[in-house]
Amino acid sequence: MIQLKTLINCIDNSGAAVVECVNVLRSKRPAKVGDRIVVVVQKQRNFGPESGSGGSVSVGAAHKVRRGDIRHAVVVRTAKKYQRPDGSVVKFDDNACVLINKAGEPIGSRLNGIVASELRDKKWSKILSLAPMHL
Repeated sequence: MIQLKTLINCIDNSGAAVVECVNVLRSKRPAKVGDRIVVVVQKQRNFGPESGSGGSVSVGAAHKVRRGDIRHAVVVRTAKKYQRPDGSVVKFDDNACVLINKAGEPIGSRLNGIVASELRDKKWSKILSLAPMHL
């Protein structure tokens, strides 16, 4: 359950490492898996040392977001237990999200880590296709 001021890990390669939730969209309740939230980038991911002249293009292109940027995100894992319709209970080790643009497409091109299968019910199939595994 993600609410105001919750710190969340960002698992895509957009350049953000840790983000903070500032708003849960279309709901008065805390966000669950598959919900859209508004976040502020708190910590950037470092992709290695940047070269002075003739540096690698991928290093500069990897930082699609900067510290302090306000972005939309989708919650893909929560530490709070929740029960599925088949009776199984699912709980992850951390809270994680994927940054998206206003149209709902992921900003990053790769995801690191497992995402929840509930994203399929919420119509986030693009995120599921980028993820290495869903549980």
